[in-house]
Amino acid sequence: MNDNLAVLIDADNAQASLIQQLLEEVSRYGTANVKRAYGDWSKSQLKKWENELQAHGIKPVQQFPYTKGKNATDLALIIDAMDLLHTGNLNGFCLVSSDSDFTPMAMRIREAGLKVYGFGERKTPQAFVAACDKFIYTDILVPPKTKPAKGKPQGPSPKKKLLEAVDNAAQDDGWAHLGVVGTMLLKNDPAFDSRNYGFRKLVELVKAQPYLEVKKVQIESGAGGSTILVRLK
Repeated sequence: MNDNLAVLIDADNAQASLIQQLLEEVSRYGTANVKRAYGDWSKSQLKKWENELQAHGIKPVQQFPYTKGKNATDLALIIDAMDLLHTGNLNGFCLVSSDSDFTPMAMRIREAGLKVYGFGERKTPQAFVAACDKFIYTDILVPPKTKPAKGKPQGPSPKKKLLEAVDNAAQDDGWAHLGVVGTMLLKNDPAFDSRNYGFRKLVELVKAQPYLEVKKVQIESGAGGSTILVRLK
C-alpha cells in the first residue's frame, strides 16, 4: 500500500494512550506523510499527549480559544485539511475524532476523490461514521487485558449485514468472492470490521457463521494462487 495519507488528530476528542496502535492501523492503508495533532497545548488536560507527540513524530498545532463558545481546534484542523487537499500530494486522510463537526469536511474530501478513514469512540455520531470510506472504532485496536474466547461476539450479530452483502455479491451460481463481499459490507456500513465481532479477519468471521458456506478455489490463470468464495447455505 503506497497511498500518501494525512493523519489529523483532534486531541480534545482522541485518546493519547492509543496513538501507537492507531498509527499501526493507519499503516495498513498507506504511509502517514503528514501527522498533526490540534489542541490548546497550554491546557493541563492535554499534558498526557506530550510524550506521545515526540515519540511518534506528530506535529502539535497550537490553537488558543480566541472566542468563548467557539471550537478553534476544529476550525484549525478543517482549514489545514482543505489546504492539504488542494496540494494534490495526498491520496487520503485519517481523521481522528469522535466529533460530528467533521462530517461536512469528510464528505468534501471524498467528493474530491480521496479516501477518508475515520477513527473514534463508539459514541461517534452516525453521520460522521457514514461520511467516511471506513470508520474504525478505537476500542478494537487494543486487546482487553483478559482476552475473550476466540470468536466471542463483542457486539450485535453481523448476520443481517453478512446475508445482504453475500446476496448482493453473488454470481449466477450463488458463490461470491470474499473480497467483493468485504467491499459491499463497507459500502453499507463504513464501521463494519470483523474485529467488532471478535474475529481478526473477515474470512474467520464468515467461516464461523452456520448459515454460510466457505471454500478456497485455485485461480485458473498463469499467475496461480487462490481465492475465497462464500455463499448462503
